[in-house]
Amino acid sequence: MHCPFCGHAETQVVETRESEEGDVIRRRRRCLHCEKRFTTYERIDIVMPAVVKKDGARVDFDPDKLRASMMLALRKRPVSVEQIDAALERIRDKLLASGARELPSTRLGELVMRELKRIDKVAYVRFASVYRSFEDVDEFRQLIRGI
Repeated sequence: MHCPFCGHAETQVVETRESEEGDVIRRRRRCLHCEKRFTTYERIDIVMPAVVKKDGARVDFDPDKLRASMMLALRKRPVSVEQIDAALERIRDKLLASGARELPSTRLGELVMRELKRIDKVAYVRFASVYRSFEDVDEFRQLIRGI
């Protein structure tokens, strides 16, 4: 760690503290050249994969957009906010665990459908009917029979 005052490359950690949430570490440092003290912070840098749309466009993963689409499918359904948050967290965990830098939008849609099927069958059918763009009634019947 370079000293912000003199640019010297050697510093010493004098004190280390973890935040109450445990997601940030604060370090007090002392420059071994000019003796000045400064503070650094360590945070986890989580990078979600980019979403590759059907047309090939790449967009940043947007958890708000994901929540909005799930909320639309769950509109007027007896599902708690805690259940929705848990489903979103499971999707997020799967994306992080994959380690992928890019994710096809179709895969993200499948993850959403799996979670909706788990928490509310009607919301699952709503989402799937829009997501899969059924061409005829028979395809829709097959989906419902699968439940």
